[in-house]
Amino acid sequence: MEILLEEFYKTDLIIEKFHYRKVFIDEKSYQMNGISQSGKTKLLKKYLLSLKKSSYLYIDCADIRVQPTELNLHLAKFCNHNKIDVLVLDNYTPEIEFVNVSQLLISSQIHYEIDFLETLWLYPLDYEEFLAYEHKYDSSALNHFFQLGGYPSMQKINADERNIYIQKTLKYTLSEMEFDILCFCAKVMAQKISAFNIYERLKNSRKISKDKLYKSYESLIAKNYIHQLAKVEHPKATKKIYLCDISLKSALTTDKHFGRLFENMIFLELLKSDTACFYEDGIDFYLPKRDEVLLGMPFADERTLFKKLESIEAFIFTYQIKRVTAITMNQEGSFTHPFSKVVMIPFDIWALGDA
Repeated sequence: MEILLEEFYKTDLIIEKFHYRKVFIDEKSYQMNGISQSGKTKLLKKYLLSLKKSSYLYIDCADIRVQPTELNLHLAKFCNHNKIDVLVLDNYTPEIEFVNVSQLLISSQIHYEIDFLETLWLYPLDYEEFLAYEHKYDSSALNHFFQLGGYPSMQKINADERNIYIQKTLKYTLSEMEFDILCFCAKVMAQKISAFNIYERLKNSRKISKDKLYKSYESLIAKNYIHQLAKVEHPKATKKIYLCDISLKSALTTDKHFGRLFENMIFLELLKSDTACFYEDGIDFYLPKRDEVLLGMPFADERTLFKKLESIEAFIFTYQIKRVTAITMNQEGSFTHPFSKVVMIPFDIWALGDA
């Protein structure tokens, strides 16, 4: 193990061109959580490359040569001998014991309750981060975002290989049960669904344990492959589910529904902005702190929007909604309404905060 640690210590870290992310590492100790291929390793290496090489040690715990028991016997002594200030345990597993260093950085898909480590959640690229990869900021950028989604690695994958790449990545990092659940969720994204509903559907095609399915479903939620949205003032009601990235829809199913894909994309922007939101029947997103309703209406016009407003007028009045925002592909405008300000705004403008 000492020889392997020496190899890690002397190996030069290399990353290709680094693009802007909204999450960054400073001098604190962190655990970085996020799904596979969200960019955790690249962010860690970018930070280390800003330091003096002799001051840090980077260990990828997914390396099969790293045996936790052996590592625990030698790591503290190695760090003391080489005066390591910053220790990075990428793809960390809890079998590995921490050692006393000035700064500890770990990464994992799973979040661990570790008091002395602050948590950084790294999600796939949002639209603003995606634009850092684009050469021009016009309508083609949004179309490109729909095609690639938020996985940073998609930028370097040929178009005909992207779906297979995502499938292989997910099969490698998830259990068989988790993968099957995720495939089903891709079919019903942006709809109300429960673990029991999934069990009822999947048991018809395979022999499954309800307890194992429930645990796998909760695991996908804990690792942020699946997100849930609660109903307004009904926390026990069936939640709507969204995928961690819109690219999973085309990679895991042949079902097409652009409206739900569009809604999922809006949800992910709200998620990354840490905006509290809920759904209601007929309403995609209710933002209580803003007294605002968001409607995903990619191809809306004035007539369809007014018809929609009529159907949700009781909710607007009851909750004193000050603003109704219809997020579209390219339609823009504002309208008068007895209770609220009503606007149509293209997704790219809304997502960049220029509304």
